[in-house]
Amino acid sequence: MTESVLLSRVELEDSHTLTVYEKNGGYEALKKVLGKVDPEELVEEVKSSRLRGRGGAGFPAGVKWGFVDKNSPKPKYLACNADEGEPGTFKDRLLIIKDPHQLIEGIIISSYAIGVATAFIYIRGEYHNEADILEGAIDEAYKAGYLGKNILGRGFSLELILHRGAGSYVCGDETALMESIEGHRGNPRLKPPFPAAVGLYEGPTVINNVETLSAVPYIVNKGADAYTAVGTKESAGTKLFCVSGNVNKPGVYELPLGFPMKKLIYEVCGGISGGRKLKGVIPGGSSTPILLPEEIEDLELAYESSKPGGFMLGSGAVIVIDERWCMVKIAARLAKFYAHESCGQCTPCREGTTWTYKILKRIEEGNGRKGDPELLLDIQDNILGKTLCPLGDAAAMPIIAIVEKFREEFDRHIEEARCPF
Repeated sequence: MTESVLLSRVELEDSHTLTVYEKNGGYEALKKVLGKVDPEELVEEVKSSRLRGRGGAGFPAGVKWGFVDKNSPKPKYLACNADEGEPGTFKDRLLIIKDPHQLIEGIIISSYAIGVATAFIYIRGEYHNEADILEGAIDEAYKAGYLGKNILGRGFSLELILHRGAGSYVCGDETALMESIEGHRGNPRLKPPFPAAVGLYEGPTVINNVETLSAVPYIVNKGADAYTAVGTKESAGTKLFCVSGNVNKPGVYELPLGFPMKKLIYEVCGGISGGRKLKGVIPGGSSTPILLPEEIEDLELAYESSKPGGFMLGSGAVIVIDERWCMVKIAARLAKFYAHESCGQCTPCREGTTWTYKILKRIEEGNGRKGDPELLLDIQDNILGKTLCPLGDAAAMPIIAIVEKFREEFDRHIEEARCPF
């Protein structure tokens, strides 16, 4: 069995407390490196671990840290993205509720490596209980001397601020997140410049998500070699997969990257509920294109398995759909979400997502018109790659996949002027 990197303490009673964390090896990584290991060595260690960002993009974390100008005269910042808004994704929530000190320790070590004196945790607005738990853990860390001035007497200081969002999906985009932290409307910024050069308050800024930063203490404690011993050549370590939908055992599972998708569904999650047939799998959160059963036969859950328009690892949110579901209805529900969450800044996204939902809704309600599937694809083509942030692509990709892979269902809705399911 693979050693747990992220969930080793989640089954312990009161696992969210400092006492339990310290009794089980917590903050030992911080004591090992703070003031004793050169920050640049830490950056190189994380690069060697091949840890990739777990928020969805999969960019190498150590490389991102290396982009920050060490000699910048402006303050540097670290922002932890806890705005877990992708439908189907609930893994960061588990880490925050069950092991918040692991995240805090990861933030302190990362800040030390980058040269940051002020860090933020940006948490989604709907996570009220989770924010309270984090507040409590941050208070404990301050009182114990893990945060604040002259941490552990080693000459390094860090202020950690918990910032609550207002429930906007688009603030999961790193530039919109920074706008929100600065007190502005959470609209994405034009890139370049990228946050590592010009980020929060115009200072160099690193943004990593909860799962990424929570892996840092393990890498420091066990070393990059131990981390890369698991997973594949291009996808090192373990990953949290949150499985929902029509499976017998939904939940959050920590598995080595490269794990077979079919084994995840049929063995780890106990197969399709009710013994029904699999109709499709949304593999990495609602923004990723749906896969047909035959497409998961030999599919490995790894970054290198990604293909344009095909499999995307995304956030690791696997949504399983059985044979009972109407795919037009699912497409309409997804479109409604993205139309609601569009910030409205970019015309292709603002107009395209709204029209996509209207057309899908009329098809689902039996009022579809001949040519609507082609119209839907044309609209998605005018959204894809034409917006400031990834929301446009996130909205378009699943609709393209559903229309192309389940075209017969769209035609039946239109010909029969009703939902046949």
